[in-house]
Amino acid sequence: MVQTDAAKLAALEATLLNTTRNVPLHNRFRALFTLKSLKSEEAIRIISKGFADDSALLKHELAYCLGQMKNTAALPTLEAVLADESEDPMVRHEAAEAMGAISAPSSIPTLKQYLDHRNRSVRETCEIALAKIEWDNSDEGKKHWNNTTSSSGQIYTSIDPAPPSSKLLSGKAAPEDTSDEVIAKLQDTLLDTSRSLFERYRAMFALRNIGTPAAVDALAAGFVDDSALFKHEIAFVFGQLLSAHAVPSLIKVLQNTSESDMVRHEAAEALGGIATPEVLPHLKEWSQREDSPRVVKESCVVAIDMWEYENSGEFQYANGLGDASAVSTAGS
Repeated sequence: MVQTDAAKLAALEATLLNTTRNVPLHNRFRALFTLKSLKSEEAIRIISKGFADDSALLKHELAYCLGQMKNTAALPTLEAVLADESEDPMVRHEAAEAMGAISAPSSIPTLKQYLDHRNRSVRETCEIALAKIEWDNSDEGKKHWNNTTSSSGQIYTSIDPAPPSSKLLSGKAAPEDTSDEVIAKLQDTLLDTSRSLFERYRAMFALRNIGTPAAVDALAAGFVDDSALFKHEIAFVFGQLLSAHAVPSLIKVLQNTSESDMVRHEAAEALGGIATPEVLPHLKEWSQREDSPRVVKESCVVAIDMWEYENSGEFQYANGLGDASAVSTAGS
C-alpha cells in the first residue's frame, strides 16, 4: 500500500469532491486514481462520498475504482448505488460489476434481485457478476487466482468482469494460441448470442490477451451487437490494448449519434489512452459540440487529458502518490 499523510489525503478528498467548485474534471479523475492506489478503508470512505455528485461519468468511475480495490468495505456503498432507482443505469451497472470484482459470496442475494430488472445493462451486469463470483469460487477459478498471485508475468492487472477463456488464463498467449484458427474460434464465441454473456466475455478477454491486429478485428466485429453493455466492454478492452489498429472502429463508434452514450463514452476514453495524432481532433470536436450528450462530452474532456499525458513525458497519470495507470473504465 502507498503511504500518505493526513494532509495529502485531505487534499485528494477536496480535489475529488470539488469542494472549491472550480476543480477541472480531469483533475478529479487523477485524484480518484491516486485514492484507488492507496487501497485503504479511508480511501474507500472518501471515494464513497463522491456519489453525491451529479456527474454520471464520475460516479461510474467511482464505482469502477471501488471494485478494483477489491475490499469488502466498499460493498455497502455499491449495494446502495445498485439499489437506487433514481441513479443513472450506467452508474448502477458499474456498481454491480464492482461487486463482481470484489467477488464476495455475500453479494449473491443482492445481485439476484436485479436479474429481471427492466434496464438491460443493469440486469446483464448482474448476470455476469454472479457468474464471475461462481467461477472465482470454482476449482478452476481458485487455481487461476493462486497462480496469478504467485506470478509477476501478468500483462493486465485489472480485475476483469470475466476471466479469459481457459487456454489463455495466463494473460500471455502462447505462440500456438495466436493462430488464425484460434482467433476465428474465439470470434465465433464472442458473436454467438446463444451463449451466456459470461462465456462471450471470456472469449473477449482471451482476444485481448492475444492482442494482434487480427484479434483486434475480431473484437471490433462485436460492435454490431445489440447489447450496449457488451459493446462498451469491447471499447474498454481496446483502451487496455492501446492498439492503433483499433482507432478507426473506435472513432466510428464515437461519431455514431445513434449509439448508446455508454458505448460512445468508453470509445472516447479508449481513444484518449491510445493517443495517436488523428485521435485528438475527434475528441476535441465531441468535447465542444452542443449536441454532445453530457457523458460523451465529459469523457472526451478526460480523454483529452489522457491524450496529453500519453504525449507528455509525465511519469504517472495520477497525482504523484501511486497508481501510474491512466484512467480506464468498465467496464465494464
